[in-house]
Amino acid sequence: MSGKLDVPRIGVIGLGLIGGSFAKALKQAGTVGRIYGFDTRAQEVRLAEKLQVIDEACDSLPDIAAKAEILVLATPVKAIEPVLRELAPHLEKSHILTDMASVKGAVAEAAVKVFGEVPANFVLGHPIAGSEKSGVAAANGDLYKDHKVILTPTADTEMNALDQVVKLWRATGAQVLMMSVPHHDEVLAATSHLPHLIAFSLVDTLAGADDNKEIFRYAAGGFRDFTRIAASDPIMWHDIFLSNRAAVLKVIDEFSADLGKLRKAIDQGDGETLMGVFTRAKAAREHFSKMLEGKAYDSNMNSQNLTYIAHQGSAVKGDIRVPGDKSMSHRSIMLGSLAEGVTEVEGFLEGEDALATLQAFRDMGVVIEGPDRGRVVIHGVGMHGLKAPHGPLYLGNSGTSMRLLAGLLSGQSFSVELTGDESLSKRPMERVAKPLREMGAVIETGDQGRPPMIIKGGSQLRGVHYDMPIASAQVKSCLLLAGLYAEGETSVVEPAPTRDHTERMLKGFGYDVAVDGSRAAVNGGGKLSATKIDVPSDISSAAFFLVAASITPGSDLTLRHVGINPTRTGVINILRLMGADIEVFNEKEVGGEPVADIRVKYAPLKGIEIPQDQVPLAIDEFPVLFIAAVNAEGETVLSGAEELRVKESDRIQVMADGLKALGVDSEVRPDGIVLRQSSIGSGSVESHGDHRIAMAFAVASLVSKSDITIKDCANVATSFPNFWELANEVGFNLRPAGEV
Repeated sequence: MSGKLDVPRIGVIGLGLIGGSFAKALKQAGTVGRIYGFDTRAQEVRLAEKLQVIDEACDSLPDIAAKAEILVLATPVKAIEPVLRELAPHLEKSHILTDMASVKGAVAEAAVKVFGEVPANFVLGHPIAGSEKSGVAAANGDLYKDHKVILTPTADTEMNALDQVVKLWRATGAQVLMMSVPHHDEVLAATSHLPHLIAFSLVDTLAGADDNKEIFRYAAGGFRDFTRIAASDPIMWHDIFLSNRAAVLKVIDEFSADLGKLRKAIDQGDGETLMGVFTRAKAAREHFSKMLEGKAYDSNMNSQNLTYIAHQGSAVKGDIRVPGDKSMSHRSIMLGSLAEGVTEVEGFLEGEDALATLQAFRDMGVVIEGPDRGRVVIHGVGMHGLKAPHGPLYLGNSGTSMRLLAGLLSGQSFSVELTGDESLSKRPMERVAKPLREMGAVIETGDQGRPPMIIKGGSQLRGVHYDMPIASAQVKSCLLLAGLYAEGETSVVEPAPTRDHTERMLKGFGYDVAVDGSRAAVNGGGKLSATKIDVPSDISSAAFFLVAASITPGSDLTLRHVGINPTRTGVINILRLMGADIEVFNEKEVGGEPVADIRVKYAPLKGIEIPQDQVPLAIDEFPVLFIAAVNAEGETVLSGAEELRVKESDRIQVMADGLKALGVDSEVRPDGIVLRQSSIGSGSVESHGDHRIAMAFAVASLVSKSDITIKDCANVATSFPNFWELANEVGFNLRPAGEV
């Protein structure tokens, strides 16, 4: 449905704000040859012609039908039937009809009364745009730009008619969506009709108060913004409410019930209920916008086309603290939600992935305050207190959220669907679905074992012993969380050590976990008790600065309060084997997790064969370790790292491609890569939306010959929301493309 409009003559019937703006937008676009207008108010037609909103005024409906090929009904919904009845004798088969009414069911009924059916050349439509202003004098040619227009074609609608109407709307700058008539009326009752009704009612109530003058005198901006729509056309809204009666009454009843619950909570001093409503509402608007757009959660970096220019930097110096550990942030929300009591979290990572987990538990009825500068308060609901979400749980780009939640939700009484953005939808999920099925879970995955995942509720899980074929903290954690709901013991043996945050945090919440070497086990049926959690800085985020200071002459950098869990310190161990000057000091334990300050200074590096036992301990840090390897004398060999190929991207191949674009050759192997010392040139690299790839090439710019252009950087917010700013503070020179 694209290309030049085939119908040059348009007739707009009804020249108020909506019809006038449509005509004006088409004239601005130069899409059609001639625009005719008709309105029962003669003065409006004359004014529309004078203001050049239309090209020619028509005296009657038969007149406009004779002159125009597409007739656009921009009248109140109650006027549709009489307009159609008067037009009917003058319509030809070649005519195309469309409308702009807010209630599609009423328009369809009017068409059936006049024609005996909804004609195949009648395309019902509704622009989601407007203003409290009215009349053709308020016509705005940009009113529909970047706004949605919903068309509701039937199976019998002529494709040519639909095509022409779509082209007209696109010419105004609108985004065209398709929907069924009943669904449209239900959605609009909730999103448009109810807010207008509340605004009319609230203003009317306050206007009738004894001290009404004082109320309106001191009304704040929020009141004015909300009640602005009460200045809308009363006749139009009178027609809408009566025409969409059933859907409006349904949503009024739902709103009244929820308002009644709020009244009861205030009356009884029930602060937790109030906090639940307020926190969910605060997050909901942004959450649903991201979900509908297929984006993740952070609003500061949500453009897929975000490109950074990494200029040559200087020595890396300073004393900084990087954001909180992502793995622990995920788990603090999950276990805090299932605990009995209130869990307080400090240092929570406010990145996209962790926010996805937080939103998922809000969707399942958990009251969560924050995050506010890393502080989160979770009002736990107990092991069996989660509620069925109203729709799929949207997890953005977070594979950790999906895999861990798959285990936790397998033991719930309700069914749930887990979805994500385009990147997450390509990630393998059978690695957790298969062992969960062995435990008795009923799970469906999409094509080739990818999301979405549908988990059926009410399954009785049984404990199993599972020997993991590949070391993966996510798979291990998934099964242990499922084991909390299973009958008997669930045990997992891993072929190599992986991060043990789940085991440590379960113990912190008072749940017994048996750990014996490579084996971890839990018994189902226990409970979690609320606690306080201080999330240390993420060593995966610190890794970019550890490598940056190690490869840049003159560097001396201190990183504070970094988590040094022995299952996560592979990056430190590998860099030290390469000759890095890294000092770990001020070691202590916080909430069962070891933390320390780390000082790193520049030192010449040498290539090594990376020990197999260190690979699982640094699996997320290898993109930036590749940059260290290119700056190390000799040859560095990585093997046994197949896991890198199924992360947010194929990190082995994507890094090799990016290095090649910068003049660095490598030898790619199925399970790893061979890298040799090379000078890094300038060029453009694709990060493929992978946050760790983007940040790794930012580190490479410190020693490159010239600028590096890094494309598709939006998802850096996944794990490190303030990376670019913090990096620039310590010696990097990173700027968004186009910024001087």
